[in-house]
Amino acid sequence: MEQSGTSALLRGAVQDLASDVVSALRGGDHVRVSGTGGVDGLAGGLGLAAVRVMGADLLLPHILSHTAPAPEALTVFRQTVETFPPRADAAPTVVWSHWAMSRTLRRLDAPLTGSPAGDEGAEPDAGWLDGATWQFLTHQLAVLAPLAVPGEDCAVARAARRRPVDVARGFVRAVRRRDWQQAAGAGRWLTLLDGVPEELGLETGLDFVELMGDSDPRVALQVEAARAMRWAGAVV
Repeated sequence: MEQSGTSALLRGAVQDLASDVVSALRGGDHVRVSGTGGVDGLAGGLGLAAVRVMGADLLLPHILSHTAPAPEALTVFRQTVETFPPRADAAPTVVWSHWAMSRTLRRLDAPLTGSPAGDEGAEPDAGWLDGATWQFLTHQLAVLAPLAVPGEDCAVARAARRRPVDVARGFVRAVRRRDWQQAAGAGRWLTLLDGVPEELGLETGLDFVELMGDSDPRVALQVEAARAMRWAGAVV
């Protein structure tokens, strides 16, 4: 029961953080990181775990708007990166998610602290995506949706660029399966890809995903991210 209760608290904290990010994306404001009672609450183990689940998307509004996050939010983000390094046997998506957080930290922290931009480390291996079925590829890209940002040049983004039609097929499959979170993540990638079939009707599809998955702030986050990038006319 205790584990179940902790899981429920973590889900709630993640949803609160996602709601904050959605609000910031819609209003161009700072992310408030209020998911577990403000920044002080986020400094605890549960709060850091929630930030780890959110990954680099916690600071997405600042990446897209080229604005500096609040120092408190950046501190929490840095603590999370330092507290949750991937284990040696971690899944590729976990390794890449941590890499994305490290890259985001370097991008946003250097201008504030005066530290050199440097390198966030060598890219992890992306060989597990080579020859992946379109279903598996879409699932993995949806998990790694925080990497779908304008100008991102990494092995995962390049894998997505090579297979826009397969990602489009995955988007349609996710919608038919009512997997709104996967559909939203795939749609976010598609917003940045060249060669997406026009008949897909991506904009209408994202509106539908938002409508059907509106009770989940993590779905709304991906849809709002896609809109923000589409409105900016960004292309990977």
